[in-house]
Amino acid sequence: MPRQEGPLQQWVRDLSVLADPIRVRILCVLRHEELGVGEIARTLGVPQSTASRHLKPLHEAGLVLRRGSGTRTLHAAATTASGPAAQLWSMAADRAANDPAVEQDLERLQQVLAERRIDSVDFFGRVAGEWDALRRTLFGDHFIDEALCSLVPHDWVVADLGCGTGEVAERLAPLVKKVVLIDREPAMLDGARKRLKGSTNCEFRKGDLLELPGRAGEWDAAVAMLVLHHVEHPARALKQVARCLKPGGTVLVVDLAPHDHEEFRHRMGHTHLGFSEAVLGGFAAEAGLRLARWRRLRPDTHSRGPGLFASVLAKPAAR
Repeated sequence: MPRQEGPLQQWVRDLSVLADPIRVRILCVLRHEELGVGEIARTLGVPQSTASRHLKPLHEAGLVLRRGSGTRTLHAAATTASGPAAQLWSMAADRAANDPAVEQDLERLQQVLAERRIDSVDFFGRVAGEWDALRRTLFGDHFIDEALCSLVPHDWVVADLGCGTGEVAERLAPLVKKVVLIDREPAMLDGARKRLKGSTNCEFRKGDLLELPGRAGEWDAAVAMLVLHHVEHPARALKQVARCLKPGGTVLVVDLAPHDHEEFRHRMGHTHLGFSEAVLGGFAAEAGLRLARWRRLRPDTHSRGPGLFASVLAKPAAR
């Protein structure tokens, strides 16, 4: 039957953890930087097998911690270790501070870290041509638009004009103080209510763009997403929007660029076959708004419809 290890034997075993100078040197560099075993070996100028062999007792004594990072394992000096080995390491660290071997290790450490940065640059250089596909594989397609929406001021009240089933409002609701959803079709509003049943900052109003159910100066901004081409008198609709905007407020209009799909009038109820920048600018001026921006949107190669544009119309600020 094996003899039970007594307190003295345990104490001596703990002290033996730092019996080799290489282990002290490993702890000295790991105090400064989290490293992989290969980086530790290059920093100390020893074989990787030697670095691995000396890391094991340091891990067992709780002086070094490890964590996974992708396919790598990184090692760092523990900051909350206790016991005889930790006490001895505290004493050894002071003595090692000016040791020539440790100073040389720390100089090599800077080179190892520089090589790590070069490896990172080389990685992006190698994958630059495939980066979009790689990023899409890792993170999907939707995070960019959702993240950019966070630029919208959180205290805004925004109107979603011709809201349909609430797809735009669903994106806005988590970001702003309030979203007012307006549509003339009860079925669309019902669909929007179902989509946004978990949102507490949405208000639903039945109404037409030519007679908007909104108070003067109520909204900080409004969105008209693929709705203006259904309106018989766009300038009049924009005048209603201008009335409901606060001074300095803005309207985001996303709609069809000019096209010749005449069948859209009959099949989809389109009143207008798109709007050019000049035409939309004229409607905005009639409504007392300024066309601040108009740009064609990048076409979706999987879509079959006409091209789209996004524009920003601005209401003059109060004097």
